[in-house]
Amino acid sequence: MQLYNTLSAEERAQLIDEAGQQRLTLSFYAYAKIEDPKKFRDDLFIEWNKLDALGRTYVAKEGINAQMSVPAENIEAFRETLEVYDFMKNIRLNVAVEQDDHSFLKLTVKVRDKIVADGLNDETFDVTNIGVHLKANEFNQIIEDPNTIVVDFRNHYESEIGHFKGAITPDVETFRESLPIINEQLKDFKEDKNLVMYCTGGIRCEKASAFFKHQGFKNVYQLEGGIINYAKQIKEEGLESKFIGKNFVFDHRLGERITDDIVSQCHQCGKPCDNHTNCENEGCHLLFIQCDACKAVMENCCSVECQEIIHLPLDEQIRRRRGVSVGNKIFRKGKSDKLKFKHSGELSDVSLGSAEKPTAIRQKIKIKKTLLGKVDHYYVKAQVGLFIIENGDLKTGDTLLISGPTTGAETVVISEMQVNGTAAATASLGDKVTIVLPFRVRLSDKIFKILD
Repeated sequence: MQLYNTLSAEERAQLIDEAGQQRLTLSFYAYAKIEDPKKFRDDLFIEWNKLDALGRTYVAKEGINAQMSVPAENIEAFRETLEVYDFMKNIRLNVAVEQDDHSFLKLTVKVRDKIVADGLNDETFDVTNIGVHLKANEFNQIIEDPNTIVVDFRNHYESEIGHFKGAITPDVETFRESLPIINEQLKDFKEDKNLVMYCTGGIRCEKASAFFKHQGFKNVYQLEGGIINYAKQIKEEGLESKFIGKNFVFDHRLGERITDDIVSQCHQCGKPCDNHTNCENEGCHLLFIQCDACKAVMENCCSVECQEIIHLPLDEQIRRRRGVSVGNKIFRKGKSDKLKFKHSGELSDVSLGSAEKPTAIRQKIKIKKTLLGKVDHYYVKAQVGLFIIENGDLKTGDTLLISGPTTGAETVVISEMQVNGTAAATASLGDKVTIVLPFRVRLSDKIFKILD
């Protein structure tokens, strides 16, 4: 019985491109009492794997929290896998504003103590006594009331690129940090103010609203379905968007545009920008905002120090990381003294620029291609790339597509090549191939042969 992924992210991406099917990125959550989260997890994985559903899901005794990518043609079958459980009958699926077929490239369903790390003891208050749910139109009306306090229950790196006008945006890195801060900050307004809260998809507010009602707040409201559902409703109903900028999302896209306003800056040069990236140095992996110009100059790095490290041999990079940190502990969320234009906490509602109209998040790949291997080395001075053929064969006259997070997608026609150190016209499985390249490539960039 298969309860794990059998394909790498790269192999999955290739299959998605070759299939040419539209996929829908969506999210959902439900609080419910689950007696056996392990069995629940296994059952979901088996059923979702049959439907080619990908994504990241957490299950716990308190419920489920999921972000998924599902083939559009399987969406009803996917819903059926949920509705066999009574607590997910007619569950709302928050479909993303912008679609990307590569938003998720593997399926993970993990058992956790909680579906959101809130740091709360659920036994001390009634978690079902939640705030009043507001639809987009109702939300727009109540936040215009001078008696209303609007609170963003997301983290600093989320609110920085987009938020509701006039909202309190705590300078925090985790949801659990924001709860005591807001409780202390608003302690004098429990009786007479409307406490209106929002988050990405609604799940954080579901618990937070019950917590604040327990703390004595009389008028507690929450945005139904979060920013994702709000964006959908304002588009369908032709409403004014009180949200400005981008909505941060936790998949490959790292954000979906709600309005054309850019309210944040490149953390390195200060240019209006709201595109997040992760530092290319795996020993840093800092999440920060970087414009295209700085991306090119800094090679996707957050600092000169990290830029120097990525040019070291891979074994040296690994040696430097050894014993320092591992896995998710490496990941840091936008806090570094080297970022000169980082803003947190009280954020401006003033637009710094306007986003260019995108043609599409990801164009469907019309050409057929096959994966040959990946870049093994790049000789900077000679502008020569080395790779080992791991699949198929190659001959002069073939066209290669070389792609990676920093390189982008570049093509080159093979006019001549060295195979195992000797000039040759053909290469096959296991051969070491070197070719002159008119552009720079990076270690582990994928190399595809374009098929006729």
